[in-house]
Amino acid sequence: MTLKLKQGLWLWAGTLALALVAIIPLGGWTRATAVLIVVGGVAWLRVRAVRQAALQRELPGALNDFALPAESYRQPVVLVCGDGLSSLFGEAGVDHPAQRMTEQGCYLRVSRVEQLPGLVDSIMTLRPRWGGQLSVMLIVNPGEHTHAGVLAGQVGTFNHQVALTRKRGFTLPLMLVSYLQSSASKGAWFSWGAGQDHCNILQAGASFSPGDWYRLPAHSAVHTQRLQAGIQLNSAAAWLDEHVLAHFTRREVRQPVGLPLVWACTLVPTLPGYVPGNLWRQWQRDKTALLDADAAVQATGDSLPFPDPLLNLLPRQVQPSPRRGAIVIAVWLFAVATIVALISSAWQNTLLLRQVSDDLRRYTSIAPTARPEQPEFARREDALNVLREDGVRLDSYYRLGAPLALGLGLYHGERLRDRVLTTIADHRQPSSRPLPASTARTVRLDSLSLFSSASAQLKPESTRVLIDALVGIKAQPGWLIVIAGHTDAVGSDEHNLQLSRARAAAVRDWMQRMGGIPDSCFAVQGFGKSQPIASNDTEAGRQANRRVDIRLVPEVGACALPTAGADVHPPAASAAFLY
Repeated sequence: MTLKLKQGLWLWAGTLALALVAIIPLGGWTRATAVLIVVGGVAWLRVRAVRQAALQRELPGALNDFALPAESYRQPVVLVCGDGLSSLFGEAGVDHPAQRMTEQGCYLRVSRVEQLPGLVDSIMTLRPRWGGQLSVMLIVNPGEHTHAGVLAGQVGTFNHQVALTRKRGFTLPLMLVSYLQSSASKGAWFSWGAGQDHCNILQAGASFSPGDWYRLPAHSAVHTQRLQAGIQLNSAAAWLDEHVLAHFTRREVRQPVGLPLVWACTLVPTLPGYVPGNLWRQWQRDKTALLDADAAVQATGDSLPFPDPLLNLLPRQVQPSPRRGAIVIAVWLFAVATIVALISSAWQNTLLLRQVSDDLRRYTSIAPTARPEQPEFARREDALNVLREDGVRLDSYYRLGAPLALGLGLYHGERLRDRVLTTIADHRQPSSRPLPASTARTVRLDSLSLFSSASAQLKPESTRVLIDALVGIKAQPGWLIVIAGHTDAVGSDEHNLQLSRARAAAVRDWMQRMGGIPDSCFAVQGFGKSQPIASNDTEAGRQANRRVDIRLVPEVGACALPTAGADVHPPAASAAFLY
């Protein structure tokens, strides 16, 4: 995948993560920390990808300036490791790749096997659609090794690098090739497939079984060479199976790469790098009596043939476009983010419904009472205030839309909104003996005539208004006096609630002080802006909503008044309105 696509995917993942942070309900500091982590993580990953791409271009064997075939090239691309690379590619720089093109494919030299993962990454960066064309060829020439332990280490290192490369998602079919020095049957390739116990002979564009190959018409000398080649190849195959192929399937290896898809041998008249007394000669002396004299002088300038006939045995598939792969990953990331958001929204809606249902259940479970000194009265008022907060919240969601944390089509608060608002509207303080409606009385006082703006201290000129109200209250002795404060919608909910309660308490304190009425006869309530009687959109409506309501609960004996014989002397000022 190209650097731009990787950076685009990181940006997309960061955008989805930020969307989840916005949707999932978090605290202020928690949300800010999550945003910083997401932004910082995406920035760090982008910088890291850029640095990795720069390091790849600087590594020995990188392909930054190397002339590869065009993107549309569809022949096999073989990465060649192991023995005899100079004879195949020439004496180019050891740490730089070399390329050889044939009619059947493209060969790239891997000078050191440790360069294999980086070289594959470089190729996929420059040619993203070559993933299905890449394969690896390991050359092991029996005539070039003299120490079995060194050879085993080289094969183990190769397996490790192949495993590392395959971890990155590349299949990398594997070929094992050997060049044997012999004058017999030049030009034929002898191949074995994984799990096959018979040999296929590829020569002159055709494939033969050993029996058919031996029976091909030829001179007697050629028949002799074919028989000699068959015996030599059988011994070479046994040696390769014992010293090389066994390392590909060893159980003690942490990540075995498995047998090569194809392994093949060919005979060449001279083998550059041939070492007298090599491992294969040693093995022949131990196992067989067929010995060829070691060549005294080896030609160093001859080149080895590329295994073009074997390339048709490699699987080839067109790698999907990297853009398409990036789109698939982006879609999966979106799907995962959507699932997380839906789960969070469903859980938050469940919590909302559970909370409001519990508040309704708490309110309805408290028995109504008209006596403020009883604990149930205060508990019921507290439960009602909680319901009012729920009603304001649900009504806000109804008017302005549900927040993201509750949205995504999963919001179900509407089925509780009507029930909460109806419960609030039906709230009444019960009386033990209801009187006719004509006897019920509510005194409504304008807050502006009693208090200054945003103040709960009575103005001096409020005395006349309070005296008139107190006269009506004294006419109904023993009734419960409920004083409720109300405000307009200007200001915060908490401030309005506290202000309304403080104003009601100020009226209660004045009447108690001036009228000699016991404290048990009063109930003070503050409703803030929750019970408007007019629209708050106009000044006249807001003025009407700023009020103090004095309601008499028609229950005789609801509070105890001083007896006639008690030594009670009301304040002198009270005479002005008692008579």
